[in-house]
Formats: sequence, C-alpha cells, structure tokens
Amino acid sequence: MTPFDIVNTPDAPEAIGPYSQAVECRPGRLLFLSGQIPLDPRTGALVGGDAAEQARQVLANLDAVLLAAGLARWNVVKTTIYLVDLGDFAAVNEVYAEFFGDHRPARATVQVAGLPKGARVEIEAVAAG
Repeated sequence: MTPFDIVNTPDAPEAIGPYSQAVECRPGRLLFLSGQIPLDPRTGALVGGDAAEQARQVLANLDAVLLAAGLARWNVVKTTIYLVDLGDFAAVNEVYAEFFGDHRPARATVQVAGLPKGARVEIEAVAAG
C-alpha cells in the first residue's frame, strides 16, 4: 500500500502531460493539486480571453479536483499563481478574492515567460483535510 492516492475527475481537464490532477498524502491528509490552466473539462479548449475570465475557469477546475477528493476550497492552505503578465495581477486578485471569500490561504504569485496552450493564468494548490 502506497502512502498516497491519485485523485482524478472528469469534471476538471485531463492532465496534458505525465502528471496527476492531484496527489493525496496520508496520514495527515494533504492534497497537492497540480497547476490548472483555463481549459474547459468537456472540450479541452482554452477558455476566456482576458486574465479574469481565465482565472474563473482555473478556480472552477481546482474546485472540481478538490470536490473529487472530498474537500472544498476552505481546505486550501497554500496556492501559487503563475501569470504571464504581472499587469494582470489586480484582475486575477479580484477573482481570487471572490472565490475564497473570507478564507485566506498562504499564497505566492510569480510572473513566468509562458504557460501551456497560451494560457495567461495557472494556479496550483495544497489542501489539508
């Protein structure tokens, strides 16, 4: 028996590489969610043109993976946001604040040279249950 379980759901986009949507470690129940980009889970197509619209899809995808593991956004303890343009920080931050409400996970935001499939936003997370 391995000390971890793979979490996979059709309600979030399939991995586009050799990785899992999430890996759950036990005991102590930590869930490590792979970075999500704004892909529609049904079509695999990139969603949205602007960073705010893309961030909404990214967070919806993370929500689906959390639910598949029996957790919720309130279980998220750490996120990392990757932006192609830090000029999108305010727009993404507004969507992020709406998503998490009063819950405030630890977070880092970094600018990157590029993201898969031309996405503007990617977010990864760690959740505790």
